[in-house]
Amino acid sequence: MGPVHLSDTRAQVVKRLVDMLREAHSRGARLVVFPELALTTFFPRYWMTEAEAVERFFEKEMPNRQVQPLFDAARELGVGFYLGYAEITAEGRRFNTSIMVDSSGAIVGKYRKIHLPGHADHKPEAPFQHLEKKFFEVGDMGFRVYDVDGVKTGMCLCNDRRWPETYRVLALQSAELVVLGYNTPSLNIHWNEPVHLRTSTHLISLMANAYQNAVWVAAAAKCGAEDGFHMIGSSAIVAPTGELVARSVTEDDEVVVAHADLAIGDNFREHVFNFAKHRAPEHYRLIVERVGAGEPIA
Repeated sequence: MGPVHLSDTRAQVVKRLVDMLREAHSRGARLVVFPELALTTFFPRYWMTEAEAVERFFEKEMPNRQVQPLFDAARELGVGFYLGYAEITAEGRRFNTSIMVDSSGAIVGKYRKIHLPGHADHKPEAPFQHLEKKFFEVGDMGFRVYDVDGVKTGMCLCNDRRWPETYRVLALQSAELVVLGYNTPSLNIHWNEPVHLRTSTHLISLMANAYQNAVWVAAAAKCGAEDGFHMIGSSAIVAPTGELVARSVTEDDEVVVAHADLAIGDNFREHVFNFAKHRAPEHYRLIVERVGAGEPIA
């Protein structure tokens, strides 16, 4: 998905999503993956109060009147979708959220982002902010797998894709497919990271984790220059073999399609990554006992 600017309305954005859904359907797609925070610009780059952010960028219910046309199109076409957006609950809690919608247009799953990157303090010297820790709470739903039109599907969001625990927890629930949206700035405000590494580490994360967990992975970016702030593209579909099956080639709205043969993962799940036969969780305790790196165990 190309950039969404501050001046773009929800109606304009939803029309773009519907147009892509219709194109995907015309090319045989049964499920469409849209990006993280797909309905708005990536607003955590701007310093503002939480109240202002809620008023401008958060969704109080889903679907709502402005987003309903996307749900209507999904039901009409018989195509499911994944969508990321900013959620505020009735209790006033704020989450970076995604939902799974099946081919009947019904919400069948929800995820709230766990690995929040960035910072909560104002960094006036930075070219832009990355304030996910200011605007969002850590997700409270864990990593879950949902039956989406007969496919065991897990969700995550953006920075989650870089953490191997994300995929392993989903794979331990027999996930066949992991879907995610992301917004990754081309410039790293914390250190001088070459732009090409932003893309290569993104792809490595998808490919390695697809292989090591015998799952398909479909990742959709919002990319291009949003009001002058550039984000990487490289939306991708990866097979359980770790192979890159499809990848975007533009920074505009673009539909990337692949036929995902779910049986490809079976050999890996039965042999090299047969968890029940080969895993030794008694030797992995540090993964859950330590948050950060510590001293070697004597």
